[in-house]
Amino acid sequence: MGILLLLAVSSGSAAAYAQTGAAQAPDPSGFASGADVQRQVVQMLGEMKADQGFMWRPLVRDGATVAAIEIWRKPGRPALHPAEAEYAIVLEGSGTLVSGGTMADPKASKPNLVEGSRIEGGNSRTLGPGDVILIPAGVPHFFDITGDRLVLLGIKLPGAK
Repeated sequence: MGILLLLAVSSGSAAAYAQTGAAQAPDPSGFASGADVQRQVVQMLGEMKADQGFMWRPLVRDGATVAAIEIWRKPGRPALHPAEAEYAIVLEGSGTLVSGGTMADPKASKPNLVEGSRIEGGNSRTLGPGDVILIPAGVPHFFDITGDRLVLLGIKLPGAK
């Protein structure tokens, strides 16, 4: 992957100890090294079934705030999260993000997920490794896959608009 990714997510409960065994002050962050990220991606790809289009797995978390690896092999349905913004970094692969506009045929499928049949009038952006995405709460979006997969580090930001 060639990208060293260090991620810290605030947490009030994690404790860290040095590899030498000496106690250190509590560490208020979740952490995943670049090697941890790569290992999780490889593991997830190995577990995905041939016809499976999407897999999501937490990497680090702080209660409701989760940084997760998302692997897309097929496009999903257009979606919006009414009360959560979505922040993502493209780790590998390629695709297109369509966002904005109006979602056709919206239906709530989960408490904080509305899915539709298509997005009308949205903006298209080509995605590749290193790209950063921030989708405000309530904005329709859709990921199309242009290669064999699109791998994201995604974070939902509760209450962000």
